[in-house]
Amino acid sequence: VSGEGMTPPQRILFPPEKICMDWRQKRRPGAGLYNLGNTCYLNVVLQCLTYTPPLANYLLSRQHSRFCHQQGFCMMCIMEDHVRKVLYSSATAIRPRAVIRDLKCEQCQVLPQFSFPPCRGELLTSCLVIGEFKPDIPGDAYEFLRCTVSAMQRACLSGSSDSDLSSEETTIIHQIFGGILRFRVTCLSCEAVSDSYSVFLDILLKIKATSSLTTALEVFVTPKQIDGKKCFKCSKCKKMVAASKRVTVHEAPRVLTVCLGRAGDGSSRKISQVVEYPEYLDLRPYMSDTAGEPLLYSLYALVVHSGDTCLGGHFFCYTKASNGQWYKMNDVSVDSCGIHTVLGQQAYLLFYAR
Repeated sequence: VSGEGMTPPQRILFPPEKICMDWRQKRRPGAGLYNLGNTCYLNVVLQCLTYTPPLANYLLSRQHSRFCHQQGFCMMCIMEDHVRKVLYSSATAIRPRAVIRDLKCEQCQVLPQFSFPPCRGELLTSCLVIGEFKPDIPGDAYEFLRCTVSAMQRACLSGSSDSDLSSEETTIIHQIFGGILRFRVTCLSCEAVSDSYSVFLDILLKIKATSSLTTALEVFVTPKQIDGKKCFKCSKCKKMVAASKRVTVHEAPRVLTVCLGRAGDGSSRKISQVVEYPEYLDLRPYMSDTAGEPLLYSLYALVVHSGDTCLGGHFFCYTKASNGQWYKMNDVSVDSCGIHTVLGQQAYLLFYAR
């Protein structure tokens, strides 16, 4: 991707041509996961990542651990062992004790209380940490997902401290989950345009007053006016002016992860409305360049939260195994289901693959 303000990487840490989007091995679904005390939020994230084909293919190849020289904690090595154990185990369920015991994030101190991410339209920047795991404290699946993906990213950068920022965005994690957003600000006086870009690993969407994922995406890319106290200083007008700001997907990820923000504004109230989502999603209408062929994604996993508020409840998920069949994964139970059941859920997290 080229554009003003975008610096090309000095080196590619993982060649994109080596990513395999289809399962290399087709087999029955793997084991369920024991709930070790309010760990359903952890289980659903581990299952959705386990059934992310390009990530699972890479982890099963053990390509990372064979060359890993990181001392102590390494999230990629932990995930390698976990995915292999889940998919190759003959047991109906396993205990993810290794993940709970070893997962750490250096930037946080305590496991946060259960809370949905605030529905403000921007991505969360804080990560959660399990340093001293307390099974009696529930957590949020989206926060745990972001923590896990961030920890895998840091593991991929071990030994690459001299890399520039653009190069760091070419790891296997960014090659799979990473995309680029374009923020275009247009002066309403002289129509001068200013573009900036930001890398993303997932997208948080507002769903209040929306009935479908496509409607939420339309709202996401709809221009918003900047005026009043939020005036924009135009480089051409040389003064503070009213402007419009529009966010679009500039580079599409191979795997699109979407969080439907179900948190009520400033309260524990949960937005429980039905938000329809398709099995196949065309991302082209939400791109910076809307011309060209459809950009099709296929749903392969989703997380559901049951409960009336954000202060409690239960997480379970649906995943599409390598045999092409959908399964409901509710802690230890793994039950076959149809696509109509999958599409009829009150989804919280959605996973789509190109």
